[in-house]
Amino acid sequence: MAVHEHPHRTSGFHLPTFRRNGSASEGAVTAVATATTTARAYGFASLRLLTGFVFLWAFLDKTFGFGYATPSGKGWVDGGSPTKGFLSGVAAGPMESTFHDWAGAGWADWLFMLGLLGIGVALVSGVALRLAAVAGTAMMALMWIAEWPPARHLSDGSLSMSTNPFADYHLIYAVVIIALAAAGAGATWGLGRVWAKLPVVRDHNWLR
Repeated sequence: MAVHEHPHRTSGFHLPTFRRNGSASEGAVTAVATATTTARAYGFASLRLLTGFVFLWAFLDKTFGFGYATPSGKGWVDGGSPTKGFLSGVAAGPMESTFHDWAGAGWADWLFMLGLLGIGVALVSGVALRLAAVAGTAMMALMWIAEWPPARHLSDGSLSMSTNPFADYHLIYAVVIIALAAAGAGATWGLGRVWAKLPVVRDHNWLR
């Protein structure tokens, strides 16, 4: 009886192929990365809108006196001063007397209110975030100096009741605005992409 060999039929151990599984894993990783990027964009956009509303609302309330921080009839349009109450109440820090001199000055009122409006509009719309970061940081730094958290006692000797010698909400707002500008947070739920395509903005990156 003849024995015929079958050269194409082999026996033994074979390593499995992972080509299809590898592609599926790469696809899963890409999907996770995309979802993470999208979630980050939405998170920054939400933070941008909320922060912008803080500045925009402060401008509106101080202008029209909605009865929150600014009593009705005491708004800017009614002849009130947006800076007089805050700056005249400064009771500590190296610029105490300077802030008292600035309190209620017309130029101080205009700069303060235009700063609130400009920063608020920029953050809500998602445009000129770098400019908003510079202006917002300067404003928050001055307000931090005005409240002067490092002081344990006020100039009259009473306790300052400062809750932290360094970190307060002014510094947090400044860092948030800088982070929003660095992350390009105006592209999601904002006009950042349209703004960036304008010729003058393309030629001057500091306007983005």
